[in-house]
Amino acid sequence: MSARILVVDDETAVSDLLAYNLHKAQYEVDVAADGRAALQKARATAPDLVLLDLMLPGMDGLDICRELRKTSRVPIIMITARDEETDRVVGLELGADDYVCKPFSVRELMARVKAVLRRAEPGEGEPAGLLRGPGGLLLDVERRLASVGERPLDLSRLEFDLLLALLRNAGRVLTRERLLEQAWGYAYSGDTRAVDSAVKRLRAKLRLAAPEADVLRAVRGVGYRLEG
Repeated sequence: MSARILVVDDETAVSDLLAYNLHKAQYEVDVAADGRAALQKARATAPDLVLLDLMLPGMDGLDICRELRKTSRVPIIMITARDEETDRVVGLELGADDYVCKPFSVRELMARVKAVLRRAEPGEGEPAGLLRGPGGLLLDVERRLASVGERPLDLSRLEFDLLLALLRNAGRVLTRERLLEQAWGYAYSGDTRAVDSAVKRLRAKLRLAAPEADVLRAVRGVGYRLEG
């Protein structure tokens, strides 16, 4: 069954372009032009992915993202203007999975759609079993559950994949480009801010769960390392 994608954009030219290319790639597509319609369609159709413009009339994309995250972990790719750097960071911190800047390459956007949908699928091919890490970390790869000691970690799909990549390489520094490949599922495209924002969220959740789980380190100018 093909994935269902909800496109949220008030520019008809943009939503038509996205819908055309998504249909061409065999996806089912719904379109909404404002926040209220977007939330209604998300609740009614349970999309597999949301393409969400930040600049919308009434309720903006950040508000929509915040509302969706109250009840759903549906993957969200934000579509932003180049001068909205602060909003991009806030969106990622609210739980968006990725972002694409306007004007965007359709080819790049489609690659990111495929990568996010692939990451959201059940972990076919993932090794079963448990992975243990420093600070009492425990990842159940098969069931995609994470905990610190007996305290569960409430992680998004992206945060779980990020922690999994770091844990599999515990003690080694992973560059931002490498993390994009392993956790996001696509090659470096010139902007690694998504990595920094995701690591920040993950580290905050680890610290909140347990001080002893503060084992994620930034290596200046290189990337990140999970202590071995």
